Amino acid sequence: MTFTTRPTLEGTFGMVSSTHWLASQSAMRILELGGNAFDAAVTAGFVLHVVEPHLNGPGGDMPAIIATAENPTPRVLCGQGPAPAGATIEHYRSEGLDLVPGSGPLAAALPGAVDAWLLLLRDEGTMTLAEVLEPAIGYARHGHPLLERVSTTIATVRELFESDWSTSADLWLRGGEVPAPGALFANPTYADTLDRLVHEGRAAGGDREAQIDAARRAWSQGFVAEAVDAFSRKSFRDSSGEAHAGLITGSDMAAFSATWEPATTADFHGYTLAKTGPWGQGPVLLQTLGLLEALDDPAALDPATPHGIHCATEALKLAFADREAWYGDVDVPIDTLLSREYAVERVSLVGETASTSLRPGSPGGREPVVAAYARFAEERPAAALDATLGEPTVAPTGVTRGDTCHVDVVDRWGNMVSATPSGGWLQSSPTIPELGFCLGSRMQMFWLEEGLSSSLAPGRRPRTTLTPTLVLRDGRPVMACGSPGGDQQEQWQLVFLLRHLVQGQSLQEAIDAPSFHTTSLPASFYPREAEPGVLVVEDRVGTDAVAELERRGHSVRVSDPWSLGRLCAVTRDADSGVLRAGANPRGMQGYAVGR
Repeated sequence: MTFTTRPTLEGTFGMVSSTHWLASQSAMRILELGGNAFDAAVTAGFVLHVVEPHLNGPGGDMPAIIATAENPTPRVLCGQGPAPAGATIEHYRSEGLDLVPGSGPLAAALPGAVDAWLLLLRDEGTMTLAEVLEPAIGYARHGHPLLERVSTTIATVRELFESDWSTSADLWLRGGEVPAPGALFANPTYADTLDRLVHEGRAAGGDREAQIDAARRAWSQGFVAEAVDAFSRKSFRDSSGEAHAGLITGSDMAAFSATWEPATTADFHGYTLAKTGPWGQGPVLLQTLGLLEALDDPAALDPATPHGIHCATEALKLAFADREAWYGDVDVPIDTLLSREYAVERVSLVGETASTSLRPGSPGGREPVVAAYARFAEERPAAALDATLGEPTVAPTGVTRGDTCHVDVVDRWGNMVSATPSGGWLQSSPTIPELGFCLGSRMQMFWLEEGLSSSLAPGRRPRTTLTPTLVLRDGRPVMACGSPGGDQQEQWQLVFLLRHLVQGQSLQEAIDAPSFHTTSLPASFYPREAEPGVLVVEDRVGTDAVAELERRGHSVRVSDPWSLGRLCAVTRDADSGVLRAGANPRGMQGYAVGR
């Protein structure tokens, strides 16, 4: 038996895996009280806002993929807010900007996470708003032990908070000091915000769904929208070094609602994988798996060998190049991009040595267009580390500059959900004092260049990196999984899925196994850097493998042994009903629970 850092949990009642133990256990409590997977996921989502404020917040975003016991067809819940009406390329250019800032009010898309969680609760949950919010309200009002990473994050932005973001200093630097790791930390203002949502809901009467809709209106048209509108008018220093005001208005807030839409799916190795549409990077994983299958080389599907790592890396580069040219909240030729014929055509570019070029394809003969800034990213000097930026990459030391969150839940009835909440990091924008949270910075995904699939435009969703996954077999959901990690999310999921679905490793074995990713792609996050040919591997991959990868032309960067990957996963055997769960040991934070 292979040693694992923790067991793969097995049971029949319910399973939760998330990036924080308090969220996982709070969700499990909801299952024990008779709630379903969707009730539990909503509880976990709101707890994550409180206990991982450096990784996500109420002002952020959240895509999810679900399947119900009654309807196994996967559906996407889009909690990705679009650009506000005033967010034009001309406005940013008039401010002297070439890129959307990576932090501050001008980077804020409409907050989508809260409305998405409430829509999930209304449409697929069974419990009341008060019941599912009770744990989050309790942790916000009475405190929770602060993560060391939260304390470290606050310390890195202390000067900015004290000099420019005074409302954030009031919340995070009480008494002028950085809160100590493990100290009880409360956010009573945010607890008041959640309590008021519950109160506004109850005022609508006794009907559960009517209460949830009333809370959604209080968010989008009531006291939350009013506070967001007023605060967005103020200017604050952002990652550009200058002060800018935001663009979100009350009218923008009122016009937005989270939505349901069909999942984008592709078949691989006897399974069907479901992802978001190409307004997110989800189809990159589907494309990469299609490319690896088109190689018609079983050895290419083994990520434990130098050959498998090389093939996966080269396939990822091709899929990410197509992301740059084609993905966005526009008309994307996704059927062609995911077709077998296109994969066969593209995979001919996978050679014996590493590519350092950005090589998008021409689906249906269409000419690819890539941002000029991305084409010449490798020619720019590396930017200095900016502590306000979130969800980017993992440094060779294993230190993560940002990251995000994830939660998966499966219940005894077979309901399943995979969700990746993110954005609204405590360091991404000044705290709105009346609400106890800040806005996000997802608009940094946009390009300030006309004619691109991900050009900035009012009402358009940024091309998010958030990418939950649902896996089906014979039309029945069998796994929900996902990972934080920005541009690495798809890559780390690829390694995990190859190990679990193809190599037959258990959930925890596949999560624990050495991982890797490439940075040979235009980054989605400010300042949009690229490192052509760079391959980052955990040192557990081994010196012989590193030498062979370097021989093949990869510029290998060896990372700490437990630094790459943030996987969560739950499964359900569709025949026996046995449930399983695993969680990531890296960062000593992910936690699975179940019985």
